[in-house]
Amino acid sequence: MADVVIMPKLGFDMAEGTLVRWVKNEGDPVTKGEVIAEIETDKATVEVESGFSGVVRRLLVDQGAILPVNAPIAVIGAQDEDISNFLDQTATNIGEAKPVETESSVVESISNEEISKGSIPSNEEKSRQKISPLARRLAVERGIPLDELHGTGPGGRIVRRDVDAWKKEIMPMQIHADPMDNQVGLSKLRQIIGRRMVESKQQVPHFYVTRNYKVERLLDLRIQFNAALPEGEKLSVNDFVVKATALALREFPNLNASLVDGAILQHGSVNIGVAVAVEGGLLTVVCREADRKPLRQISQETRQMVSRARSGKVKPDDIEGSTFSLSNLGMFDVDEFIAIINPPEAAILALGSAQETTLETTLVEDGVIKIGWRMKATISVDHRISDGAEAARFMQTLGKYLEEPVRLMMM
Repeated sequence: MADVVIMPKLGFDMAEGTLVRWVKNEGDPVTKGEVIAEIETDKATVEVESGFSGVVRRLLVDQGAILPVNAPIAVIGAQDEDISNFLDQTATNIGEAKPVETESSVVESISNEEISKGSIPSNEEKSRQKISPLARRLAVERGIPLDELHGTGPGGRIVRRDVDAWKKEIMPMQIHADPMDNQVGLSKLRQIIGRRMVESKQQVPHFYVTRNYKVERLLDLRIQFNAALPEGEKLSVNDFVVKATALALREFPNLNASLVDGAILQHGSVNIGVAVAVEGGLLTVVCREADRKPLRQISQETRQMVSRARSGKVKPDDIEGSTFSLSNLGMFDVDEFIAIINPPEAAILALGSAQETTLETTLVEDGVIKIGWRMKATISVDHRISDGAEAARFMQTLGKYLEEPVRLMMM
């Protein structure tokens, strides 16, 4: 029985994706889990793996096609299997497929003033022009005449990149800016980050708890481990924090949760999202079931995912499914900071750098002031799901693992 590969939904807010490149051609054998295509979302370029084994019998869309999530993109079956009836049904599904009603199809927000100014195309213009809902909305928002756009999508369809190209190539000639000014357009990733963070700060009531941890033992243990590990496999402070956070979350399921339909969904798995700086913004890669994995496995998996994220070749599982996030700026000598919650998660932990400092209770022995290593962390929590007392207890429990890191080896 033939199977269909569909445009995957990578994130709760994804509506459509661009099929950038076919990795497999028609007639090629493919095994389950093998990469078949690359798609581009608002977040990244993602490798799509086949969920089936067999032969690529038909590629249903061309490279560059923009499709809604769940739209069929390929058929996989046996070499001599008759798939004609299946193709007919698939073609019908493609023809009926419509983009999901999200940000990419919103046109209701256009004001009467814009209509009176002629920014909205007439029905006659709509029939003559092929333009995606997202491209139309962006063109209206930016005051771009649709007749000045040239479509590069399938069948000459005007897509988002055409609107962005107009902005880069034509707008600078129309804006009389100071010669010292430099106007830089927002990347897709930067736009989606901005939209989601605005929504988070407006809709999620944040509160924050900060704690200062003693990390001498952790740093000593890391040195001992790394002395025995080959280059390329050494552990980072972040690896220890991921493991410690995951173990602490076992005891606080309310913080490893999401708010769904007015109820708290406590997740069975502890999947730690790690924020990664990439060109144009941030991506979060996900260490799944971090509470069950040894430090070396956490380190290896995270390193591989970070490498894929920075090269623009992440896999769907790399960036989806986090239940709690960690943002670490310690490598930039940051004392402390607060992070914005990544919806629909309940909380996020912001980590500063480990710093050598005088101890809280300074003792002078033989004329020597005692010093020690300290590291500050701040948790941002959704007040609809939890409260300050629970967050403070979580931070105490986190300290149990960070300040006595041998516990990380035992679980």
